Amino acid sequence: MSDTQIIAAAEPKIRLQKSEARQFFVFLLQLSLAMFVLRSFLIQPFFIPSESMMPRLLVGDYLIVSKWPYGFSRYSLHGNWPLGTGRVFGHLPERGDVVVFKTPQDNRTDYVKRVIGLPGDTIQMRDGAVILNGLPIPKQRVDDLVVSATPGQPCLRSTETLCRFPRYRETLPNGRSYEVLDLRLQDGDNTRAFSVPVGYLFLMGDNRDNSEDSRISLAQGGIGFVPIDNLVGRAQLMFFSWDANGDWAHKIRWNRIGVGF
Repeated sequence: MSDTQIIAAAEPKIRLQKSEARQFFVFLLQLSLAMFVLRSFLIQPFFIPSESMMPRLLVGDYLIVSKWPYGFSRYSLHGNWPLGTGRVFGHLPERGDVVVFKTPQDNRTDYVKRVIGLPGDTIQMRDGAVILNGLPIPKQRVDDLVVSATPGQPCLRSTETLCRFPRYRETLPNGRSYEVLDLRLQDGDNTRAFSVPVGYLFLMGDNRDNSEDSRISLAQGGIGFVPIDNLVGRAQLMFFSWDANGDWAHKIRWNRIGVGF
């Protein structure tokens, strides 16, 4: 076979390799675009690293957060793009929603809390009770929460492996009900009255003695009032849960997987 024939036979293979490389590049581009659209406008996974939202959220929970319920802002888009202020298709959350947001401390770090006060509301804590617009939110004692013990974790009673917390059920005026932990009277259980400004939210953690939330100002290490623009999305579904402190037979919390909000 002559050199010309060898080159001619090799050209289809080269063209095929270039076509395959081009198709692969287009596939990666399409996949990246699909992931950007998915994480920016539809859903995004989040991991729970702290105890501030116990008992609803435990350390090791993995959430799916929906992006569309409150509209979109620069903080809800994946990658924190430097866009303008405000929200497109913006909607206020409802009291009782569990939301993910960018903390006003740096406008970058994701936090998760529960919406208690909307713009125009007045919030105050009195002896551990939430006073919403002058009326106390009903607070009913329920069974204690028992979870795996972690080092240095304050709780009502503990053993070598388990920790017990006093648990209560609060019910908001809109009928939303949820459970909170309240170990003992602390500074955050008695506060001044907070008037929520226009464009802001009052957010609280369900673990009332272990949450740096809107009861604490930015200057004091809390989050203060949270701008509505900082909302990332609403907690929608628990898709996995892992107990790092549990024994090997109970590492995966099967009873929490698939639970909605």
